[in-house]
Parts: sequence; C-alpha cells; structure tokens
Amino acid sequence: MRIDRLILFIALPALLAAAPLRAADESAAATAVAAVLDDFHDAADKGDKARYLDHFTEDGVFLGTDDWERWPLPVFRDYVEKRFRDGKGWSYRAVERHVRVAADGETAWFDEIVESPKWGRFRGTGVLLRRGEQWKVAHYALSFLVPNAVGEEVSRLAQEAERQAAE
Repeated sequence: MRIDRLILFIALPALLAAAPLRAADESAAATAVAAVLDDFHDAADKGDKARYLDHFTEDGVFLGTDDWERWPLPVFRDYVEKRFRDGKGWSYRAVERHVRVAADGETAWFDEIVESPKWGRFRGTGVLLRRGEQWKVAHYALSFLVPNAVGEEVSRLAQEAERQAAE
C-alpha cells in the first residue's frame, strides 16, 4: 500500500504538468490568437510592412488564391515590400472566426471568413505557433468562397484560364 502512495506522490506532479490546457487557459490563448490575426489584418490594411511581417514565424508561408501563390517568407517579404510601398496593402476584416488551441498550448489552428471591400468574402485558414509569449503565423492560406450554385461555372472558367495559360 505504501508503494502505491509513493508512486502516486512521484507520478502526480508529472501527470499534472502534462495535463491539457484548462478551459480558461484555452479561451485566453484563443483570444490572444484572435487579437494577433486582427492586428495582422490591420497592419495589411495600413500598409505597415514591419508590423505585418513581424506576425510571421521565420519560416512562415502565405498561400494566395492562385495556384502558383505559395510564398515562403523571404519571397513574400519582397512582395509585401512592393505592395505596401504606398502605405496601403490589402483590406480584409474578419466577420467570423474559429480558433482551436492544442492541449500543450503551443499551437493554434484557425479558420475565418474575411471580407474585402473590393473583392468580397474569402476564407482564411492557418496555423500559429507560440514563440515565447507571442503567437506567430506559421501558415496562412487565403481562398475564394464559391457558392455551390455557381461552382460549375467557376470551375469551367478556371479550367479555361488554365488551358489558356498553358498555351
């Protein structure tokens, strides 16, 4: 009986340390991730290159809407430099967002619907990693939202554009 208590005494701290995030901690982390994403979009809207790029991990990737738009951070940095030169980048405002934080509190996944005054609605998805006390974007993917009612027409137009590009 004493050995059982000794094992419990030794094992309990390890078990507690490995326990998943409490609901309050997960909620706080999700709120922090949402604030980072809001600031990420605000920096783009204001053309604030330094603030925008600072939201990425060193090896972050941005996926645009075209099939060739896979931008590792060094290449994306050059693109952002050109696009933000006049103090304006692009405008997206989140209208819906879902965030999930891993049990260890170090990784968060999200999906969001964002609106652009110029282009309408998109879906953004991605992953943020905790780096010290900060959350950083490791992966952001932006995609057009296509209503099912026009999906066939959009698919036809996309295939036609691909064929023309291949010629």
